[in-house]
Amino acid sequence: MKPHYETKLLNTPHYTLQLYVDYFNERLRVDDYRGNMERIVKVLFEMMETYSFTKLIFYTRREHWRKLLSKGFTLEGTIDGFFNGSDNYIMTYYRTDERCISRKWIEENNIIQDIFAKGKKTEEANLPQNYSFRKATNNDSTELAKLYGRIFPVYPTPMDKAEYVEKMINSGTVFYLVEKKDGENTQIVSAASAEINKTNHNAELTDCATLPEHRKYGLMKKLLLQLEKDLVNDGIYCAYSLARALSYGMNAALYQLGYQYSGRLTNNCYIFSDQFEDMNVWVKDLTTK
Repeated sequence: MKPHYETKLLNTPHYTLQLYVDYFNERLRVDDYRGNMERIVKVLFEMMETYSFTKLIFYTRREHWRKLLSKGFTLEGTIDGFFNGSDNYIMTYYRTDERCISRKWIEENNIIQDIFAKGKKTEEANLPQNYSFRKATNNDSTELAKLYGRIFPVYPTPMDKAEYVEKMINSGTVFYLVEKKDGENTQIVSAASAEINKTNHNAELTDCATLPEHRKYGLMKKLLLQLEKDLVNDGIYCAYSLARALSYGMNAALYQLGYQYSGRLTNNCYIFSDQFEDMNVWVKDLTTK
């Protein structure tokens, strides 16, 4: 059985490439690189043909994004401070019209504009005493997998599998969760994670999920703040998140927390449905906390 994805490190006399080969979402992503750009682009195009992928994502340094623009790439977003304080220009290349054309672009624009128009909230919902926050451990893997399975019928990674969640925790991904206590029973009702890149000193805030009946208390914002504190304590100051462009609540939560909207990735991945969805890019400089 083919895995959802695999990572590859290509070392040659001319270049080094760190790749995320995403079979599930039919895309190839360059996470880091150095060396001859002409040869790098050539091998990436060859790999796209080999895998029959329809989208190529290139996390690019400032000095190289125009070079990729001349090769047919598009600038879809930026992540300030991604490469040890230097900016990441998210360049993309498409092999089919279907993959590069968004079906919901105007609707997604309207969501963002409505969120901006409403401005920042100054009041927070009161949290009942039977809700508590804590960092997740391996022992939570099964219940976390159940939560993700309930929220997302489709997800870019197999978060509904306990062994995968456990693997993520063991590899250094930090999860925080919210539990609700009902008598003798305790249930995980919300969770989020930070995938930390210790080489480039950045972190993606991801795997954000709250059961619908518990969304009125602003649990996700509180979870993300907990994760931000951990990141700052670990010397990580670049935080970013990719939110479903059609999710009003998630985009609003990031805006309320001071994240800056910095682009949209077209038909980026399968998430929540059996069709590719656009993902909004949100970035925050944690040195300002």
